[in-house]
Amino acid sequence: MRILLIGAGGVGAAAVSIAARRDFFDTMVVADRDPARAARAVAACSDPRFVAAGSLDASSAEAVTALCREHRITHVLNAVDPRFVMPIFDGAYAAGADYLDMAMSLSTPHPDRPHTACGVKLGDAQFAVAADWAAAGRLALVGIGVEPGLSDVFARYAADHLFSSIDQIGVRDGANLTVDGYDFAPSFSIWTTIEECLNPPVIWEADRGWYTTAPFSEPEVFDFPDGIGPVECVNVEHEEVLLIPRWVSAKRVTFKYGLGAEFIDVLKTLHKLGLDSTRPVTVGGVRVAPRDVVAACLPDPATLGDRMRGRTCAGTWVTGLSPTGAPLEVYLYHVVDNEWSMAEYGHQAVVWQTAVNPVVALELLAGGTWSGTGVLGPEAFPAQPFLDLLTAYGSPWGLRTS
Repeated sequence: MRILLIGAGGVGAAAVSIAARRDFFDTMVVADRDPARAARAVAACSDPRFVAAGSLDASSAEAVTALCREHRITHVLNAVDPRFVMPIFDGAYAAGADYLDMAMSLSTPHPDRPHTACGVKLGDAQFAVAADWAAAGRLALVGIGVEPGLSDVFARYAADHLFSSIDQIGVRDGANLTVDGYDFAPSFSIWTTIEECLNPPVIWEADRGWYTTAPFSEPEVFDFPDGIGPVECVNVEHEEVLLIPRWVSAKRVTFKYGLGAEFIDVLKTLHKLGLDSTRPVTVGGVRVAPRDVVAACLPDPATLGDRMRGRTCAGTWVTGLSPTGAPLEVYLYHVVDNEWSMAEYGHQAVVWQTAVNPVVALELLAGGTWSGTGVLGPEAFPAQPFLDLLTAYGSPWGLRTS
């Protein structure tokens, strides 16, 4: 297996450190728009299997294709923000490589009814060419981070091993992380956070299909495990709601994020001021997107590990009937303590938790345990091998039954 990792930011650099401990691949080429960042990620592991490429324009499918061909790449791992999904996806296809990402192609709200009806959904552009990928014998494994990704694996595991029928699948994400010295410092890409939190959230219901609601709707308090405790969660647009119903039968699917009142207020203010916009404006003769300015003003999440305290939890809450017909409610979850991830890998908890899952998936693909063609989500594959290998990586998952 010869892997091209595109993006050497927090998640990409963590993926390098995780993969360096495994022997399932021959070469990993690390590319970034900033060649120095790719070089730092490679130098940190001192492993000849890793190669730093020169500067890569991730917005150019042709550039992605050329780099794949130069290094005889078999698998492309996309670790940049979702605005670059389609050129990387298309570039991998043109090069004859398989493809993995952690966020799918972007959505566009319905022009007239954004808070009731879907417009272009997350992943629509990728699923539109699924037949082409299948005909070419190529696999695009989409949404294989932590959320989406591990949360989807949990949904498949619940359906296969715990339930005879499922009423609700609700992905619930919460943390008690703090960052010393900052009043506001997101632990993940603010560009992506703005995108998913301010777009209309999508909900799936079996008798209605996909529909939307208002941002931050349906607040609920969810009690997270391992000392995190109760956190208020709200509806947020996320890929799981677009992926899970394609392979797992359920009456309702949602995604709710534990943002906190202060974080929501900041996002609402950015929106009111137009600072969430991706449309460039002219400032002093320079064209710049307001959202890019916001991102530039905040600390790089990859650099916050030494200042972070606490744990982050990703998980999937499922209700329905057990195989015996009894009512059942479970929460399948994965918790990462920032102190552990920094001590063990040198990467903060949120980016490490995201990065470990595509590496696990690549190892399953390399060994043939997972295989397929077309555009597939994590739910399309058996869950048990993934969860077993994740545990073998030293990061076990948990199951809480109510």
